[in-house]
Amino acid sequence: MPVQFQLVIFAVIAAVVLFQLYNVLGKKVGRQPQDDAKAPVLPAAQGGEPPARVPALDAATLAAAASLRARDPAFDPAKFIEGARQAYETIVRGYASGDRAALKPLLTPAVLDSFETGIAAREIRGETEQVEFLHPPRADLELASAEGDRAVAKVRFLAEIRSKILLPETEATPGAPAEPRIEERRTAEHWTFERSLGAADPNWVLARVEPANA
Repeated sequence: MPVQFQLVIFAVIAAVVLFQLYNVLGKKVGRQPQDDAKAPVLPAAQGGEPPARVPALDAATLAAAASLRARDPAFDPAKFIEGARQAYETIVRGYASGDRAALKPLLTPAVLDSFETGIAAREIRGETEQVEFLHPPRADLELASAEGDRAVAKVRFLAEIRSKILLPETEATPGAPAEPRIEERRTAEHWTFERSLGAADPNWVLARVEPANA
């Protein structure tokens, strides 16, 4: 075979091989530098913490808060509702256990007096009570307004509570310990909280408790 013919064949083979290599290597495979520029950056990747999840508020809650926000733009309905729910659980547990120290900073003097009367009556009977929330209580803001120099907010609470009432030993069968009385109940109440506008103390206190429709 002439040398020139062999060179032509090798040249054709080389061209075919180079064409195949271009088809593979010439394509964009994997991530490219421009892809990095377009990729979204998550908050955590920027060195900070992910943003806190803020619960969405419905139109009724926003409408209920509008009156107070007109006087106090810093009023945050979502934070208030969560704080009110925590206060509700603390107060219910504190009343059941007779924890006057826990109750005092959370109640107005009139409500504290009323609670004191109930606690004292239970102590005279020799009863003690423990409560358990079967589910997280539901809290709905129904009104938030400014009355003079006071901020007033009404919250409707729905809760399922189990009470364990320990009876005095005098009610026990002779020779046997007193059996606790277990009660489960569903409650629906309106709790009205208030605080002074512009005061250094931003805490709310419970000013009134009323029954509500379930």
